[in-house]
Amino acid sequence: MSYLRRTVIVALGFALAGSPPAGAAEPVGQAVRIRTEVRGAAGPLAVEDAVYRDERISTSRSGLGQFVFRDGSKLAVGAGSSVVIDRFVFDDRKTVQDLTIAAAKGTFRWISGSSRHSAYRILTPAGTIGVRGTVFDFYVGGDGTTAVVLLSGAADFCGRGGCRQLARRCDCVVAKPNGAMSDTRPVNRGTLRALGNQQALPFLSGQQRLSSGWSGSGCGLAAVLQIRPDKLPPPPPAPRVDAPPVATEPEQPEKPPKPHKHHEHHKPDRPDRPDRPDRPDRPDRPDRPDHPNGHARPDRPDRPDRPDRPDRPDRPARWH
Repeated sequence: MSYLRRTVIVALGFALAGSPPAGAAEPVGQAVRIRTEVRGAAGPLAVEDAVYRDERISTSRSGLGQFVFRDGSKLAVGAGSSVVIDRFVFDDRKTVQDLTIAAAKGTFRWISGSSRHSAYRILTPAGTIGVRGTVFDFYVGGDGTTAVVLLSGAADFCGRGGCRQLARRCDCVVAKPNGAMSDTRPVNRGTLRALGNQQALPFLSGQQRLSSGWSGSGCGLAAVLQIRPDKLPPPPPAPRVDAPPVATEPEQPEKPPKPHKHHEHHKPDRPDRPDRPDRPDRPDRPDRPDHPNGHARPDRPDRPDRPDRPDRPDRPARWH
């Protein structure tokens, strides 16, 4: 694939200029990750495809491309972006003398390589980003408005309205092509509102994820996609449904409480039932003083109605 793209670029040089201009097909790096669709001068790019000087790289609305240049510097190109590797001068010490990138629109992450800091320049419609051993994100809107967010190291931004220094993590500057420029301040949700695009910094908000070794601090923007519960609209009222009448049982009259039954030894005295030793209606129960409990119950060997039950001395006595 790389050979085919190089051949096409050389052919385009012949067609446009009649002879190949110096360095027209000079490779400056390669793609290390491609998501969805990323295009170069000769068509769609794939992993390990070379990228060349003066080549425009663009991504689809959901595309993502990650590129490593020959000195180890890295460029991530987010969704809906367009950038040109404008100038590249490489020497024998595996460093670049001049690497200039022109960002037309979209969102990007830059990670410096082994070259000296002054070798890197990033051009935007609102000004130039100066790199000083740095990791930072930057965004270019459709109207040229540019935002730079520092993640590591240091950087500066210079435009028609002057220069701003970024020295602390999450420092941010927003500038417009007409020279208007904000002071350096920490990035926050208000930055996205000022840019008019909630997806302006997708690598910080988590809308697009980079490979291991390319990630950086979210600077508090990872919660941008979350909606606070107190901002949610109230749920619509549930439709009213008339419930069917519930049948009720007629009230029952209260029953009088049952009298408490006392145990025999708790029975109260009953004056209406005097002692009845002379009860005439019980002639068959004479006094039994010989019984140990005061009731006579003599042995009944002469009981004629129980011939089948002789005395059983081996049977234990039953409780009374």
